[in-house]
Amino acid sequence: MGAAFAGTYRAAIYCRLSKDDDLQGESASIANQRDMLEQYCEKQGWEVVAIYQDDGFTGLNMERPDLKRMLKAIERRQVNLVITKDLSRLGRNYLQTGYLIEDFFPRNGVRYIAMNDGIDTMRENNDIAPFKNILNKMYSKDISKKVHSSYLLKAQKGEFTGCVAPFGYRKDPDNKNHLLVDEETAPTVRQLFAWALEGHGPNFIRRRLEEQQMPCPTWWNRQRGLRNTFTKWEKQDPEKGRYIWDFTVIKDILTNPVYTGAIASQKKEYRFKIGTIGEKRPEDWIVVEGQHQPIVDRSSFEIVQEKLRSRQRPRQNGEVSLFAGLLKCGECGKSLTIRATNAKHPQQIYACKTYNAYGKNHCTQHRVEYDVLYDLVLHKIQECARAALRDEAAVAGRLSDNYIAEGKAQREALEHALAKDEERVEVLDKMVLRLYEDMVAGRISEANFNLMLDKTQTEQAQLKERIAEGRKKLEDELQLASDARQWSEAIRAYADITELDAATINRLVKEIVVHEQIDPDRSRHITIEIHFNLKPIAEAEQVTA
Repeated sequence: MGAAFAGTYRAAIYCRLSKDDDLQGESASIANQRDMLEQYCEKQGWEVVAIYQDDGFTGLNMERPDLKRMLKAIERRQVNLVITKDLSRLGRNYLQTGYLIEDFFPRNGVRYIAMNDGIDTMRENNDIAPFKNILNKMYSKDISKKVHSSYLLKAQKGEFTGCVAPFGYRKDPDNKNHLLVDEETAPTVRQLFAWALEGHGPNFIRRRLEEQQMPCPTWWNRQRGLRNTFTKWEKQDPEKGRYIWDFTVIKDILTNPVYTGAIASQKKEYRFKIGTIGEKRPEDWIVVEGQHQPIVDRSSFEIVQEKLRSRQRPRQNGEVSLFAGLLKCGECGKSLTIRATNAKHPQQIYACKTYNAYGKNHCTQHRVEYDVLYDLVLHKIQECARAALRDEAAVAGRLSDNYIAEGKAQREALEHALAKDEERVEVLDKMVLRLYEDMVAGRISEANFNLMLDKTQTEQAQLKERIAEGRKKLEDELQLASDARQWSEAIRAYADITELDAATINRLVKEIVVHEQIDPDRSRHITIEIHFNLKPIAEAEQVTA
């Protein structure tokens, strides 16, 4: 088309600014792009029928509101010329941008111009466009890696990088990456953990918070000007809604190691171009201990985690059994549930849930009288507490010394295996890069590339899982010695107790496992294992019913 037909163009100006571009100053701003392109169109004598602007959107995908509007206008033949400041404004994904330039625009009779890159689809000198597309994507990927590396480095150093401090803390005014205890909200966090230590779950805690009129974190953030959002409860009832906490908020607080003084980062799985694709397992988080003042001690936090994994359930009369959530069948692994016998003088007994539901062909009864279990647990707690009082340092020292001596050779072997696995992961990373280069250079086909990539990534995934398990095992070994000393400190306060309550049992007992052996003469032998929190060695008592 010649200059004589310039007036027939119906031009659409497209501007885009991503969050990263914000850092590059005024030259990349939306207003600057728009003014530059309007002046250019005016000089050429082209009518600008629409200006499309996507402010704060990445160029890595097509999910941009104004880009979609522009493409619909093109399909309706309202536009036959699209102009951008440069090719990267149209997009940084070379496949999608290439589709627009080489397929969508020509098919709809649209001329495309990237002003600063000298690209004009009406001319014949556009061979550089595909390469610019690839470079634009490489630039975005490079920026993404740098941003991720920056956050990874901060995570490894134990720096807090969130926008808003966790409930119970506030940001240090002298260092935004450091947390200080917020004395206004920390008491609420301590109360949450106190309830959880007694064996109560998020729903019970939620009711108590509402009864005691403790405002939720969203309300606190709004009061302090940190956020301007409202919960659905606040929208329904502006006056009382602030006291209704969401179930997941309570659970997030109870499972967040930040309250022990640690910083836990890299909790989400992120993929280039896609974004967050899911939550990582807690064992895959980067956790750095001792970064700020704790609100909850580590042993209490670990006990709460166990309680959350094994929740108590109320009985039909609304009461919660003293040992609910703690008793497990040693054969089928199911819980033991409590009921009253039909005897003249009814007794409270525990029996296997599988036996109660399916009968003796699936599991045996594993019957334990409540009174027998109560006395056994009380006696064992008193016994352990008195032993700790008699020689606390010797007990803790003996336990920790044994673990250190026995585990030294095992730890050295594990560290050697981890080093080899990590070295292999690095080799595989380099192999992937070489494979990609070979595909781009045409030395291998895309099909072969995908086949080899799948095989390499499968091996990488297996290695990374093995490395994560190995690292956790190493950390567990070191934790055992520390736990032994903490156990000695925790148990000695219970030497003189004369009765049990839910708070004591949930603080000290991790699990009670009941085994049953039936002899040929049909006599039953019950073995009860009491597994204590913190104590590495299981205590066992034998009771014959």
